[in-house]
Amino acid sequence: MSTQGFRRHDGRKRVVVTGGGMLSALGDDWDEAFRRLKSGRNCIKYMKDWEQYRLMNTRLGCPYEKELPVYPRKKVRGMGRVGLLALVATERALDAAKLKKEDGEVFDELHNGRTGIAYGSCMGSMDSIVELYSMVADNDISRINSQTYIKCMPQTCLCNLSVFYALRGRMITTNSACTSGSQAIGYAYEAIAAGRQDMMIAGGAEELVAPDAAIFDVLGAAAAQNDAPEQEPKPFDKDRDGLIVGEGAGTLVLEDMEHAVARNAPLFAEVVGFGTNADGTHITNPNPDTMARAMELAIEDAGISADAIAYVNAHGTSTLAGDIAESVATYRVFNRPVPISSTKSYIGHTLGACGSIEAWLSIQMMNSSWFHPTLNLHSPDPRCSPLDYIMETGREMPAEYVMSNNFAFGGINTSLIFKKI
Repeated sequence: MSTQGFRRHDGRKRVVVTGGGMLSALGDDWDEAFRRLKSGRNCIKYMKDWEQYRLMNTRLGCPYEKELPVYPRKKVRGMGRVGLLALVATERALDAAKLKKEDGEVFDELHNGRTGIAYGSCMGSMDSIVELYSMVADNDISRINSQTYIKCMPQTCLCNLSVFYALRGRMITTNSACTSGSQAIGYAYEAIAAGRQDMMIAGGAEELVAPDAAIFDVLGAAAAQNDAPEQEPKPFDKDRDGLIVGEGAGTLVLEDMEHAVARNAPLFAEVVGFGTNADGTHITNPNPDTMARAMELAIEDAGISADAIAYVNAHGTSTLAGDIAESVATYRVFNRPVPISSTKSYIGHTLGACGSIEAWLSIQMMNSSWFHPTLNLHSPDPRCSPLDYIMETGREMPAEYVMSNNFAFGGINTSLIFKKI
C-alpha cells in the first residue's frame, strides 16, 4: 500500500502502528509466539497453588513464567505485578517503534505533550488490594504504605507508565474489563486521527490471580477439566466447558502516518476502523444485536465492505452464551463463513490484556499471511453460526484487512480493523 496521501477518506489523519510489544505464555516477541502458534500446543497449566481454595472447581490457568527485568526501585516502586507487565510490554513496543536512544531513554519528543497514553486493566495489583483491605479485616493499617493505593488503583498501569516515560499528552484510562486493551487502541487511534496527538502508547495488562478464576468459577463459566490442561479451553466446540484465565500484557505504538513517515519509522499496519458501544441489556449476558453493531461501526469507520475483511480474531472465550452470541453477531455482519479463530485457545483469557495482545498478533499474522487455528475445536457447536472456523492447523492466505473483536462484562463491545501496509 502506498503511503502517499496522509488523509483518510473522511478527511481525518491516517493512523499507523509503528511498534508493538507483548509478553504472554506464547512468548516475548513475534518469532517466539509464531513458533508456538504453529506448534499446535497450548500454554495452559495446572495451578497447584490453587488447591488451597475450597469449593473452587477450576485449577487451570496460564501464567507468564519468565523472570521480569529489574528496574531501579525509585522508578517502579508504585508498580505491582500488573504495572510491571505493562512496562515490559511497552519497553518492547517503543524499541520496535525506534523511539529509544542508545542509552535506553526515550526520545525527547515524547515529552512535548503530543504523545499520550491509553491503557487499561481489569483491576490493580491483587497483593496491594489485599494490603489495603487488611485494615477492614484486622482493624490495623500496618500493612498499608505510601505505595499501596498506587499499586492497586484501577488506573495504575496508565499513571505509572506516564510517569516512567514523562509523557505529557492525553491520558485515557480504559478499565473496561475484557475490552480494556482494545478500547485503549481504539481511543488512541481516534485521538491521533482527530489531530489531537501525534503518537499514542496504547494497550492493556493483567496479572494472574486466583480470585479472577473464582469469579468465573462461581458463574459456572470456568473450565474444570483439571487433569487435561492441554485440552482446555475449547472455544466454539460443542463440548466446551468454560474459559481459563491467563496473564500478560500488550502495547502498541500508534502514530500519525505523516509523522511516522517523516521520521522513517517502521510501519506494521494501518488502523482503519474502530467501533465500540454498549449492550444496555445485561451486565454479563452478551447481546448479539449490539455486538454486531460494534462490528458494523468499525466497518463503516473504515469505509470498506465487510467482504474486504479476510479474517476475524474472535473474542472466543469458550463460554456457552459468549460463543453462541458472538458467532451469531459475526455471521449477521458478514453473511458468509468468514475465516475466524480464537487466540484464547492457546493462552486463555488474559482479561484486560487480551484486546491488545490479540490485536498485535492479528497484525503479525496478516503480515505473515498465516493465521492460527482454534485449538481443541473439533466439532463446532451446532448452535453457533456457520462461520469458517480455522481448526486443527493454521491457514496460509493473503489478507489486506483483518478484524479483532472483544466483548466485556458490563456489555461493552469493541471491534478494530487493521489494513496491511
